[in-house]
Amino acid sequence: MAKCSGITQSGTACKAMPITGSTFCVNHHPDYEGARRRRNSKGGKTGGRGRPRVELAGIKAQLQGLADSVLDGSVNRADAAVASQILNILLRAITTELQVREQQEVLERLEALEGDLDRENTGDSQWGA
Repeated sequence: MAKCSGITQSGTACKAMPITGSTFCVNHHPDYEGARRRRNSKGGKTGGRGRPRVELAGIKAQLQGLADSVLDGSVNRADAAVASQILNILLRAITTELQVREQQEVLERLEALEGDLDRENTGDSQWGA
């Protein structure tokens, strides 16, 4: 079975299968350099899937503490109202961030599928279809 002619960053030979009709895999093929750069530039910028969950748990704890403080009289109701409004804005920002991230992921998957379909229709499919 053929292997890619590319060399990895560590200096070893790439072990991936080459694209049909080429000696390079999708990661080393010069025609895909622009798409590869766009994909790589996004790496590490999303903050991982766990961060929003931690942020939401922290905000929930703050709101619960705020409510408890209002009920026991240690925090003024007006101050608590303002703080809860600010926390609500933060919750909406996190929700919006998650929605944008999901939309970007769906668009990237759609673009990849369209690219696969275009290659299939032009007879340049990796699978030889």
